[in-house]
Amino acid sequence: MSTNGESPAPEAAGDSRDPSGFLSEIIGAPVTVKLNSGIVYKGDLQSVDGYMNIALERCREVAEGRTIRNWGDAFVRGNNVTYICADNA
Repeated sequence: MSTNGESPAPEAAGDSRDPSGFLSEIIGAPVTVKLNSGIVYKGDLQSVDGYMNIALERCREVAEGRTIRNWGDAFVRGNNVTYICADNA
């Protein structure tokens, strides 16, 4: 908080990037998606909508660094998603 009692500007509080802008930048890129249940999927991000529904290609389920199952194309309902992380290629 600033000395005058007002909240700091968004850019001063941290990264002010719009999440939708970030997500549109990583379409087609490899991502990791973690679900609320703890399941982790890795694949190429094909689309994300306003409800955070996610479409992945070359999707695989991963646990402890190992592929558990290959899913191919997958659709993940947005309310199940904990986070989406862009993977470094």
